[in-house]
Amino acid sequence: MSVIKKNIVANFGGGAWTGIMNLVFVPLYIHFLGIEAYGLVGIFGTLLAIFALLDMGLSTTLNREMARLAAYEGRAQEMRDLVRTLEVPYWLVALFLGVIVSALAPFIAYHWVNVESLSPKTVQIAIMLMGLAVAFQWPISLYSGGLLGLQRQVLLNVINVVTATFRGLGAVLILWLASPTAEAYFLWQIVASVIQIGLIAFFLWRSLPEFSEPPRFRREILSSIWRFAASMTGIVAASTILTQLDKVILSRILSLETFGYYTLASVVAMSLYRFISPVFTATFPRFTHLVGAGATEELIRLYHKSAQLLSVLVLPVAVVVSLFSKEILLLWTQSPVTTEHTYVLVSILVIGTAIHGLIHIPYALQLAFGWTRLPLIINIVSVLFVVPLVILLTRWFGPVGAASVWLILNIAYVVSSITLMHRRLLPAEKWRWCFEDVGRPLVAAFVVGVTGRCIIRSDWPSLPLIASLALVSVTALLATACAANQLDVLARGKSFMTELRMRAMR
Repeated sequence: MSVIKKNIVANFGGGAWTGIMNLVFVPLYIHFLGIEAYGLVGIFGTLLAIFALLDMGLSTTLNREMARLAAYEGRAQEMRDLVRTLEVPYWLVALFLGVIVSALAPFIAYHWVNVESLSPKTVQIAIMLMGLAVAFQWPISLYSGGLLGLQRQVLLNVINVVTATFRGLGAVLILWLASPTAEAYFLWQIVASVIQIGLIAFFLWRSLPEFSEPPRFRREILSSIWRFAASMTGIVAASTILTQLDKVILSRILSLETFGYYTLASVVAMSLYRFISPVFTATFPRFTHLVGAGATEELIRLYHKSAQLLSVLVLPVAVVVSLFSKEILLLWTQSPVTTEHTYVLVSILVIGTAIHGLIHIPYALQLAFGWTRLPLIINIVSVLFVVPLVILLTRWFGPVGAASVWLILNIAYVVSSITLMHRRLLPAEKWRWCFEDVGRPLVAAFVVGVTGRCIIRSDWPSLPLIASLALVSVTALLATACAANQLDVLARGKSFMTELRMRAMR
């Protein structure tokens, strides 16, 4: 099995397991904490996402530089110096973020969130603990970027699987056996983050080539990478505003309980990234290597195969979840009240997230070529339009309005990005991406999903309903895979059957 295939399998397995851990434990968090306190968990996730803009593009830069330097001999000292040079400012920023969040805790607790059953003092303590958790969790992305660039993605996923299980299971046990409070939850997040970042940092340094000299902080390294890092900072900043603005506004306008429902819907929608990130993470370093080697034909083949693989992984899930969101939520949470407040939001957010996921392979291609201007400009223009749109639609339609903006944004993003990108990069491949990589798999998944929606009824008993949803999901996956011609599903199936017949004849 090739390295990229191993990485995709490892990333998919690790992402799937982490996603399962998140989804399995969410109903338990809500059970022990209550939906209002669970809203604080949503605020914690929003803070982490917002602070990603202070990454300054360094994690992606480390990923790209490690992939580039690993292709050459005799660059061990440069690789080690690069990690040391980037981790120093990263930890300083992490410390700064922890102090800032803790200092702002009284303002957030007493003047920003709208609490009902929780006391402001409880919220204040929980947010102060969030600050410490942020300080230890935020640098994880830098060390992960180093392992990704070295293509040690199997190792990284093993660490993430173990720590995600430890984080989720430990939180449930703490809430169940010790204290069902937000303070206990965030204390455990601090412990889990310290362990996770310690493991990832340790194995990154162990994975670097040996050299006699100790690693050094070198300013000239920052000078050599600042252009790419600065562009990535702009992209990440604009992307963070686009993806988190709705949550910031809703946390101020809505009650903490209602925000908890929106957080739950976001958790379901964001779980799609467990299918998206593995493919992007494996293909980006490989794209970078092929671009540097000038292997255009192989780059084109990998571009279409990875795009179709992403369609096969994402579209069946998105179609089934969006069409059957009410049934899935009721089976998952066992709460009619929670389901009624959440299922429409889930349908809208899942569709928007799926569309956003499809653009990840073209985005990886742009980064591999070092062309960051296009996504930066598109993100900035999107922010100018989306900010007032989110505010207006949120005030007029509440959470549904905010979710609708996410859908509108991603439709516009895909149309503009694909059109502009393929004018410069792989110009002959635009329509293949539209029709073969995305169009045919989308039609296949949609036909199966709509057919299932016409047959399956919401009032069926649980077991027949679960079996029916599973059947529709598997059928949609198979239909989508067959529609993806670059994956050679039908040809491989035919070859396999032919081989079986030949063995039988022997």
